[in-house]
Order: sequence, then structure tokens, then C-alpha cells
Amino acid sequence: PRVGARRELKFALESYWKGNSDEKELLDVLHGVEQQAWNVQRQKGVDLIGLDGTLYDQVLDWIFYLGLAPERFGHLQGFEQYFAMARGTTGAPALDMSKWFDTNYHYLVPELDANTRPSLENLQAFLDKVLRGQQTVGKEHAVPLVIGPITLVHMGKLAGVTSKDVLNKLLPAYARMLKCLKDMDVVEVQIDEPFLCKSAAGSCKDELQWTYETLSKEGVPINLCTYYDDVCKDVYEALVGLPVEKVSLDFCGVPGALEPPCTLDLIKTCGFPSDKKLGAGVIDGRSVWAEDETGAQALDKLVALGVSKEKIVVQPSCPLLHVPYDVEMETLPPVLQGRLAFAVQKLDELVALASGNAVRASTKQQTTKTKSTIGSVDPSMFSRSMPFEERRKLQPSNPKFPTTTIGSFPQTQEIRRLRFALKKGRISEEEYNKLIDQQIAHAIGVQDGLGLDVLVHGEAERTDMVEFFGQQLDGFLHTQHGWVQSYGSRCVRPPIIYGDVSRPAPMTVREFKVAQALTSKPVKGMLTGPVTILNWSFPRKDISRKEQAFQLAMSLRAEVDDLQANGCVCLQMDDPALREGLPLKQERWAQYLEWAVQAFRLATAVAKPEVQIVTHLCYSDFGDILEAIDGMQADVLTIENSRSGDEMIKCLAKYGYNRDLGAGVYDVHSPVVPSANDIVSRIEMMIATGLLKGHHDRIWINPDCGLKTRQWEEVIPSLRNSVMAATMLRERVG
Repeated sequence: PRVGARRELKFALESYWKGNSDEKELLDVLHGVEQQAWNVQRQKGVDLIGLDGTLYDQVLDWIFYLGLAPERFGHLQGFEQYFAMARGTTGAPALDMSKWFDTNYHYLVPELDANTRPSLENLQAFLDKVLRGQQTVGKEHAVPLVIGPITLVHMGKLAGVTSKDVLNKLLPAYARMLKCLKDMDVVEVQIDEPFLCKSAAGSCKDELQWTYETLSKEGVPINLCTYYDDVCKDVYEALVGLPVEKVSLDFCGVPGALEPPCTLDLIKTCGFPSDKKLGAGVIDGRSVWAEDETGAQALDKLVALGVSKEKIVVQPSCPLLHVPYDVEMETLPPVLQGRLAFAVQKLDELVALASGNAVRASTKQQTTKTKSTIGSVDPSMFSRSMPFEERRKLQPSNPKFPTTTIGSFPQTQEIRRLRFALKKGRISEEEYNKLIDQQIAHAIGVQDGLGLDVLVHGEAERTDMVEFFGQQLDGFLHTQHGWVQSYGSRCVRPPIIYGDVSRPAPMTVREFKVAQALTSKPVKGMLTGPVTILNWSFPRKDISRKEQAFQLAMSLRAEVDDLQANGCVCLQMDDPALREGLPLKQERWAQYLEWAVQAFRLATAVAKPEVQIVTHLCYSDFGDILEAIDGMQADVLTIENSRSGDEMIKCLAKYGYNRDLGAGVYDVHSPVVPSANDIVSRIEMMIATGLLKGHHDRIWINPDCGLKTRQWEEVIPSLRNSVMAATMLRERVG
């Protein structure tokens, strides 16, 4: 974890952005957090320590180090340029943000075109970090971490150039960087190439060969590291033939996946070269469950397959940024004591496993399942009772270009103080609810005053869109300090699923009723979808993700029914992690999408025809799963669009999507307030694609995501301009 045991870097970043601290103070915190993490690893006995650490995002770091900032940021330098790429600035929208493979971590997407000219003028910041690492843990232990060129290029946006064109420009810069590392006597360099775990990697084997033949000439020992899944057979054969000293592979894959990774089978079939070291990723870097016999068994099998013990380097399956810092900071219920391992504990497991002295946790990690939800679901429960075009006529009528928001409003210091007071017992739950109701009234009043058409209650009572539900569902553990970085300063506390999931009581009905009583306009019921709750939690490993998703769906289905019984006519169920959970191998997509879409429909199909179901998707590339999105049968689809250049809009138009659509008109992760003309231009570009032609009442105006991280001083003018834009558009189209 890179934000510190107590999120020190998060708070330092936010202080810096508010102007309450300077660059030196921010860097002091960053360096302290980095050194703490490196020292913990050395104290635990880890031999090779990756010099992780970033101010915002590791991909953004390499965009910055390699001088790949797009031209619109060319007038800026240093911190100003770095954070402008992350957050945007006036006249220069931020880089697109997307999910990092199939995780809930967000990365900044490189923009690569004919004008891309790598420069190493910012590389000194990276070299300084390497030097600090060597001084902290010793040269013989400090390993620089580098995002590999194949991954950097293929996870970027290419405009008018091929991947080979860009690699031709990048490789000299990478080679010069390696030369600098050689001059620093690094023990090895870890070059991360997780892209090689994707199906598409099979088409770039020539690039892979050429790239690492070039880089190996610099004479620095290279650990070519893949993670998040296994690699395909043809990619494996190419990998083990490269002129690198070590190849690192993932033996764990996705927790709860229907199919385990095939890494051991690949080694059994193809062998492993005796002149290379094998980085064996046998400690699950994406799960909080303590090591059982799985890692030890994998190592035993490797030795049985002829891989020398001296050539095996025991390591996590992927970076540990996806798990919390230290389980010792938690007070666990008896049923879970000794069964969980966060990042610090995984270091203990790693060292013990490497020494042959692994202490294995109970194999019975979770409570025993007594009844299958999958087997109890009738097929009729997956479908709405009326086709879209028929039920749309029964749903709330809207003006052309209706306005709304995605759900959350600013989580102010006042709201946080209320939550803290409740936690400490300084106020009663009744007092807390009354004070939260005042926040709801404020949110409704602001929206009514600005003239929005469909309102939200603002989610003042929610810390997080998944954690909130995890706290109220049986089968979940809620942690106190289990923070995980999502992007930049944004951290989440994923709940832990340890037993069967069920809903003991309504979760959102009280707040909905309070909000709806304050206005004559429709207020959306706000729920998080089953796949997102699953993907943004730490799931069980003893039953499938599908089974867990269906348990969640049945709980949410009951909540939908309660909301509509209490007068809700517009219900939003966000499932942005639908695309994120897509397996990295395309041949495994169909199986996943089938149950993921079924889970959403199981949760929502109980809605009456007159109840409008909205869903929200963001920060992933959804263009390749449009059929699945259509299959969700939502009445309104809202999407992030402000950073992605209308790509999703064009895909939906080409697909022939005909349900209501709200394309995000401004970036909620930037402090920049959009003008009404900017918003009008975005909607006019959408109309120009031919999407929803003649159905202007089905084109919604909304931000691209929730507003919890913004300030009211930014939110109010942004929404005022959204309403003004809607008025301008209505006048133009008549």
C-alpha cells in the first residue's frame, strides 16, 4: 500500500491542493511513506524490495518521467504539469482515467500520437527515488520498479500511430534509463508487463522479442514481471525465450474465479528454462485471506516439475497495493481471528513460505454454505414484466434534455464530524439521523432551487457506495483501517465477505422517504449493483463469485421492492464494475458476462413497469461489451464521458442503442467548473452522432460521476450551468 498505514499521503495531497502546504512538505510526507514501506519489508526479511511509491499513479509517473505529456500541458512544468494531467486545469482537460486491468485501481491513460517525443528531463525524480531506496535498505536489496514499454503503449490511447511507431520512439529512452540504473549498481530492475496476461498480447510477440532484445543490451539484470492472471501458451513460450534474468508469473489469478490460472500447467507442458530465475507469485496479492496450503503446494509442484529450488523466488502474485496495510490495526471477531492477512502479514507469509516454515491457516476460511442461491432462482425472475418501449410510456415524463446528478453530494467536514460523533457515542443514532436529515434537506433544496428535473438525496449517510451496503448486509465484515487506494488521494475500505449474504432489514428506504417528502419532483432511490459490491469487496474463496453475486442480487431485489412500495418511481442501481470484472482472456468473457448481467437483472427485474431503472457505468472501456450493457435492460444508462472524447457515445450510436442516455458532461475529478456553452457543445456532439435521434427527452444532462469529492463552491455553479445548458438546448431544438 502506497498511501501510508494511516493514509498520510492522502491527507498531504489534499492539503497541498487546498494551498495549505507547499511542495516540500508534500514531498517530505511522500518520502516518509515510501521509506516506512521499504523498511517494513526489510525488517520482515524480504530480500528484494520493490521501490514502490507514487504521488498519484504509477502510470502517470512514467508519462511524466518519459516526457510524454500531451501538448496541451506543454506550457506547464514540474508538479504543476503532473497534477494538471491528473486533475485538469483551465483549458487543458485531464488525461482519461480508466480501470487498471480487472482491478478497482484507476490509472491515467497515456495519449500517444505522431507528436509524441520522449524526453528524460524529468527522469531525475525517478533516479532520486532509487537512490533513496538504496540508502534506506541497501543496494543489494533495492529494486527499481518500471512500467514496461509494451504495457505503457498498449494500455494507452494511440492516435494516428501504431504501437510499433511509438515503441521505436520509446525504446531509446528506456535504454538510457537502464544505463542510468546500471551506473547506480542496481541489483536488478523489475519491469512490469501485466499487459502480457491479456488475450491481445498474442498479437505483439514480435514487439516483445524486439523490445527486450534491445533493453537487455544495457547489461542490467531484468525481472520481467507479469501479474493479474496467467499468460497464454504462445506468450509463455515467447517470455521464457527472452534474454532476461528472471520471469515472474501469477499463480493465483482472480479470487473466486470459476477457473484457476493455468500457470502450473504451462510449466508442466512447456517446461521452464534452467538458466532463468522464476518469480513464483504464490502469495495472493488480491485477497485478504491468510495463506492456506495453496502456496506451499504450488512450490512443491514446481520442484516436482524440475524447477530448481535455487531458481525459485517466492513473491506475491501481484503488487500489494490492492490489500490493506496491517490486520493488526483491526479488532476482529473470533470467527475471523487468524484467518486474515493484509500487506504486512503477507510479508510474513512470504518469508515463511520461502524458508519452508509456512504457518498455514485453517482451510475452512469462511462459513459453510447451506443452500445454493443459484439453484433457487426461477428464470422468470431475470426479466421485467413489460418491454422497454411499452413501459417507457408509463414512466415519469421529462422535458427535453432532463437534468439530474449521479447520486452523491460533497462529503463535508460537518458530515464527517457527525459520523465520528456517532462512532464515539457522543450522539445517539436518533440524533444522528435527524442531523443527516438536515443534510438531505439541504441537498434537495439546492437541487430544487437550481431547477434540476430528477433529484437525489445526496448520500450524506454513506461513507462509500459499497462500504455502506456491506455494513448493513449479513455476511460482511467492516474494517476500521482497511483502506485501499482507488486513485490519487481517493481511498476506499472494501468490506470482506466471509459468509452467506442476506439483508436483515431495509437499507435505504428511510432516507428516500425523507428526501421525497421534501419535493414534488421525483427523487431517485440509490443502490449499488451486485457485481460492483462483489468486485469492490474482498470475496470469499470457497464459493464462486457467481454464487456471491446472486446472493447480493437477491438482497438488492428485496430493497428494490421496498423502495417501490414506498413510492419510488426512479431507481438507480450503479454497476460500474461490470466491465472491470471482465476476465483478461477474451475466451472467458461469455461465461462471466452471462452471470454478471443475470445478477443485475435478478436485482432489478422486480421493478414494476412504471418504475424507471437507471444504471451508471464509468472509467472503463465499455465499447467491447455493448451487447451485455443492452442486456442489462436498464431504462436509463448514465456514463462517464468527459475525459474519453465521446468514444463511448460513438460506440453506442453505431450499436443502435435506443434507451435513455445520460453522457457525463463534466469531469467530477477536476476542480474546473464547466461553462454552459461547454456543456451545450458536448450534448450537440452527442446529437451529431445520430444517437437517440428525435428523442431529446431521452438525452439526459448529468455529471460523469458522483460529487462527493468536490466542494459545494464547485458543485453549485457546475449544476447551475448544467441547467442553463438544458434551457439553451431546449430553445435551440424547439
